[in-house]
Amino acid sequence: LFDADGNLIANAPHIPVHLGSMGESIKEVLRRNEGTLRPGDVYAINDPYHGGTHLPDITVVTPVFDEGTLRFLVASRGHHAEIGGTTPGSMPAFSRTVHEEGVLFDNWLLVRDGQLREAETRELLASAPYPSRSPDTNLADLRAQIAANEKGIAELRRMVGQFGTDVVTAYMGHVQDNAEESVRRIVAGLQDGSFRYETDGGAEIRVTLTVDREARGAVIDFTGTSPQQPGNTNAPRSVVMAAVLYVFRTLVGEDIPLNSGCLKPLDVRIPPGSMLDPAYPAATVAGNVETSQAVTGALYGALGGQAEGSGTMNNLTFGN
Repeated sequence: LFDADGNLIANAPHIPVHLGSMGESIKEVLRRNEGTLRPGDVYAINDPYHGGTHLPDITVVTPVFDEGTLRFLVASRGHHAEIGGTTPGSMPAFSRTVHEEGVLFDNWLLVRDGQLREAETRELLASAPYPSRSPDTNLADLRAQIAANEKGIAELRRMVGQFGTDVVTAYMGHVQDNAEESVRRIVAGLQDGSFRYETDGGAEIRVTLTVDREARGAVIDFTGTSPQQPGNTNAPRSVVMAAVLYVFRTLVGEDIPLNSGCLKPLDVRIPPGSMLDPAYPAATVAGNVETSQAVTGALYGALGGQAEGSGTMNNLTFGN
């Protein structure tokens, strides 16, 4: 659940790399469709350069209107078992461009006026350089995501019906303010730190934490990180933001929901053109699953917080 500005309010309690990065997708949909979003629209996005993570992860976004005004957005993200690419399962080990990894959904209008654009979406799935091997499955999964959003909207409308729009909107602000204050209290007790994390491929992730105790905020600077890699270990900005959100949420001992308020005390600086902010058409399929873990490890190293485990997401991929 997101507010009208695309800030994360509430989410399912799992898969932090999905949850923390979804807000980037939502804000991209808002930015690129400003003034044209309308009731009955649903968008799909997996574009790693505009809020996505890697191509198998498709985010389905449904805006929620009340008397013509955009009030909320509901979204679901699912890893599709097959979205094209050079190998079944869409997780090729040796991809060097995003097109080798599957079908790109770039701000894709999936539903208009409540009608699924099935023919157009099927054509998109079939016309990529390395098309989907199972468009029927993709369409079924996309329908499931649309339905999941509709369930969320029904529950949201039930809540608004019980408490009123003003109360619900106010509490959406309260949960973010509470999360912000919880993180600020933690940040005020942190020390400056830095860490250099070398990946198996020889690339480096560098991060420096600078704490402003008076403001109870911190700068997290990834300057010095290796440039965009020729392989597929590049992690989009959204993945890095997800790792930051996750790490600082784990520092809070209280039972607070993961939401955008956790990021407000943090100024995150990611050098463009680095392996943590790659440019099109960089390959990213391993950045989401492997580099995200390395970024998390580097952040814990800079915090002096805890040792890392295996430093991998331990994926098992099976295709067709």
